[in-house]
Amino acid sequence: MQQPVDCTLGQTCFIQQYVDRDPGNAARDFTCGALSYDGHKGTDFGLPSLAAMRAGVDVLAAAPGVVIGTRDGMPDTGYSKDTAAAIEGKECGNGVVIDNGDGWQTQYCHLKSGSVRVRRNDVIKAGQVLGQVGLSGKTQFPHVHLSVRKNGAVVDPFSSVAADTCGGAVETLWDVAPEYRPGGTLNAGFSTRVPSFAEVKDGPAPAPLSVMDEALVLWVYAYGSQPGDILQLTISGPAGIVLSKDVTLEKTQAQYFRAVGKRRPGAGFAPGTYNGQIRLIRDGKQLDTRQTQVVLN
Repeated sequence: MQQPVDCTLGQTCFIQQYVDRDPGNAARDFTCGALSYDGHKGTDFGLPSLAAMRAGVDVLAAAPGVVIGTRDGMPDTGYSKDTAAAIEGKECGNGVVIDNGDGWQTQYCHLKSGSVRVRRNDVIKAGQVLGQVGLSGKTQFPHVHLSVRKNGAVVDPFSSVAADTCGGAVETLWDVAPEYRPGGTLNAGFSTRVPSFAEVKDGPAPAPLSVMDEALVLWVYAYGSQPGDILQLTISGPAGIVLSKDVTLEKTQAQYFRAVGKRRPGAGFAPGTYNGQIRLIRDGKQLDTRQTQVVLN
């Protein structure tokens, strides 16, 4: 199997959730980690923003086969109480199902409206473009949900051994297994105020900032938090460190954002380049790091 999205993991995309390996009401991924939820039957390859989705990211066939079903035309509204009725029974959203032979099937869900490029009975090669990552069906962030099945039973492509086990030997279906990341940062930037979560998820475009703005705020968007994780956020400018703060995360969250900021000094900020440094620490070790920059005039 090949990676089903034309992106670079850890840079332009990430894996949000894996197949749930827990047979009960809890959830765990193939490493016994927390990147899953109860009953999750696939692997979610996500994009860091709605802006990236709008720009267009191709969904690729993970394995060759024959198309046995498609759906297109559902809007990229995501799932909410307002859209639940329209989505009921069509939770996959726009998607493609491929028969890979010998009882194997792969299914691709949540594709962008109007992007599906294949039709029933098409013969597909591995790596062929099927459509683009979208926000259709029962989802709250842009991603493609890849399901793998053998004779109708869910198979975890990261570990095809017994579905109720985790953390031991793995028998991966991938040609080259995507790197497992137990959490990380998705995006970061500067603004003049603390943005809303909706703005962060959309992927705000960099805006010009001024030395006379009311505040300088550094924000970070991330995923896969665990209680006790530490976000180290530092703003440095022409005169050195402007602000440095450690933020301890208190709960498990699929996605989250945090922000720190400095109010404008009386005479304004010093003109020049300001750097934002984010370090995500778990159990005393750096899990991820990200930098961002802005120029104040």
